[in-house]
Amino acid sequence: MNAWRSTALEPYVAGMTWGWTGVRGTWATAEASDSLRAMADHGANWTALAYSALQATAQSTDVRFREAPTVTDDEIVWAIREAKARGLKVCLKPVVNVADGTWRAYIGFFDWDVPGEPSWTEWFASYREFILHAARLAESEGCEMLCVGCEMVRADARADQWRALIADVREVYSGLITYNCDKYQEDYVSWWDAVDVITSSGYYPIDTWDAELDRIEQVVAAHDKPFFFMEAGCPSREGSPDRPNDWSLPGAPSGEAQLRYYEVMFAACDARPWMRGFMLWDWPPSLYALDDAARNDDYCPYGKPAGDFLREKYTALRDGSLR
Repeated sequence: MNAWRSTALEPYVAGMTWGWTGVRGTWATAEASDSLRAMADHGANWTALAYSALQATAQSTDVRFREAPTVTDDEIVWAIREAKARGLKVCLKPVVNVADGTWRAYIGFFDWDVPGEPSWTEWFASYREFILHAARLAESEGCEMLCVGCEMVRADARADQWRALIADVREVYSGLITYNCDKYQEDYVSWWDAVDVITSSGYYPIDTWDAELDRIEQVVAAHDKPFFFMEAGCPSREGSPDRPNDWSLPGAPSGEAQLRYYEVMFAACDARPWMRGFMLWDWPPSLYALDDAARNDDYCPYGKPAGDFLREKYTALRDGSLR
């Protein structure tokens, strides 16, 4: 990796994902500005600005990024500039979602193109247009990083097409490039050499962190790339530390459960010198009222015990006192 790209991650990625799902009309508002200010106040030095474009089904080949509900280019530019004005480095994170609710990990087609059937070739052509559009925005606004995909488990095997896409991105974008694989998939992606930074979604049960980090460490060592968790976190809900990826898990609100997960996750990751940080999940563009924090059971730590912990932890990690 070029030296300037490596130093872009220094001293630590104290990040938070902001803006999901990027619904048109929700970003360039006074509420969104207040939300970014509150996020930056929690010790963050990076943010992943995450938004989605829709395709109709998991077997559709048209990624409709120019129409509602996806945020407009003006909203994306607003968010980048607003984040940078608050001293944050920016990873632009365009994501494809499926309109019928199917998880994007299941987007997939026949292994080979078949006449008359939807194909990987058709899908990547549309997805390429989406990602290159984001890459041009990221370049024009000076985003330090671009994430070219998120949790595309079935698509992960299409190594040649990902390599071609990333090569095209490098023609228009000069910053860091990463791909956000899903949990447990770090050692199944065969094309990590094509990106600058390895990232994944670290929604690991609270009692498995050390074992999963042992496994991920082998991937990082084999590819000699920087690594951080592009997503990680836990709802503030009873039972969620054991199933942090399940945003619909039944349970009463519990700030203490979320705090316990943060404490264990950070302790395990702090012990790994190769672990460069997080873009924690997540911070909405419109925050709940501070008085409602104890009743909120989602991932955002605002106004919760985990938020106080995070502010102190991120500040110390940024300063290098814990590394």
